[in-house]
Amino acid sequence: MSLSAGDKAPDFEPPTADGRVSLSGLKGKTVVLYFYPKDDTSGCTAEAQGFTAAASDFAEAGAVVVGVSKDSAASHGKFKAKYDLAVTLGSAKDDDMVERYGAWVEKSMYGRKYMGIDRSTYLIDRTGVIRRVWRKVKVPGHVAEVLEAAKATAAA
Repeated sequence: MSLSAGDKAPDFEPPTADGRVSLSGLKGKTVVLYFYPKDDTSGCTAEAQGFTAAASDFAEAGAVVVGVSKDSAASHGKFKAKYDLAVTLGSAKDDDMVERYGAWVEKSMYGRKYMGIDRSTYLIDRTGVIRRVWRKVKVPGHVAEVLEAAKATAAA
């Protein structure tokens, strides 16, 4: 399944280190939903730190940032504490959320094929409609691009 701009975002309710986060519970806010492969790896840490550094800018734009991986909620708690992260991290470990958003893809490393998370971001407006999708995200510059899109979505 592949979601595109204009599609209704599937609801989600993954566990976090502090409870649960749901799209329906965030209705009325712009949601930046990003999928990342693994807690405490270099690219994923840089991405989470980038979103954390811009957390006040996202809040000013009326946006909430939620990161999701297949790591456990406990792993997310340790990851957040270690790097003092200010983003909500949801665990899709026992959930098909990653698949429903089309972020579970076949990957290849050293000629070996396997399934994994495609680093991707979805910008969801206040009514639950996807406004923008970024796939195969490269971390440098990504947070700034998403922030500009979030500001434009909030202003619309």
